[in-house]
Amino acid sequence: MSEIKPRFKSVDGLSVRYAESDGPREADALLLSPWPESLFAFDAAWSRLAGHAHLVAVDLPGFGHSELRADLLSPRAMGEFVVRIADELGLARPHLVGPDIGTSAALFAAAGHPGRFRSVTVGSGGASVPLNLGGVLDDWVRAEDLAPYRALGAKDVVKLAMSTIEGYELPEVVREDYLAAYRGQRFADQMPYVRAYPAELPILGGLLAGIETPVQIIAGRNDPVVPPANAEYLHERLPHSRLDFLDTGHFAWEEDAAGYARAITAWWQANAPVPAA
Repeated sequence: MSEIKPRFKSVDGLSVRYAESDGPREADALLLSPWPESLFAFDAAWSRLAGHAHLVAVDLPGFGHSELRADLLSPRAMGEFVVRIADELGLARPHLVGPDIGTSAALFAAAGHPGRFRSVTVGSGGASVPLNLGGVLDDWVRAEDLAPYRALGAKDVVKLAMSTIEGYELPEVVREDYLAAYRGQRFADQMPYVRAYPAELPILGGLLAGIETPVQIIAGRNDPVVPPANAEYLHERLPHSRLDFLDTGHFAWEEDAAGYARAITAWWQANAPVPAA
């Protein structure tokens, strides 16, 4: 059984699914779900991370099991909503963890709200300019016609993604949650988020040098979907950054959950709250 117990909360009128770990800690951490998965993506690393911070994982609006709103389906708009989620959940200055699609949203949030987050961890998400994406993700971003994707069963897309997870067998509860999150046209409805990359990643690129929040970048060394050059691009431009490569493919948080959690918790300790005098 998973330690993750989801519930729902209304944020700006949207039903947002989240889960939190038991017990208070000195620090909070807000975890953003990757695509096409859900907050259960953190299942394999959950207990390791929960020993170091109070965790709150969320399905971003329109993804996982959270309600979709079309105006939030871009990295910049989602970044603003991430701050709103943190406000609604009472997270005063959490660490922010945003792999995959959360990468650009988390960095927009940090750029627009200096000091709002204690630290940021990103990676495995499109970032570089010009675009440097591989496999189906590049096709999804550049496709001129979405009709074929609307005709494709959403569960087929999720099954394809799950089949590329290397060296880790998804627990049944996690697999079923992923499949249940992407019914009907939901996958095609989410595609505007990554299709906003050509317009919004250059804007983000211009903001990187001004981000004072410490940023950790974790990426799979063998990621065929988001090549390592994206992580290197961020590391070169962010003034307070650390780059950690894991020997994984795209789904680093599941393919090497222990290494992923170890890198993050070391980062959290390096950016721990200062004890009160």
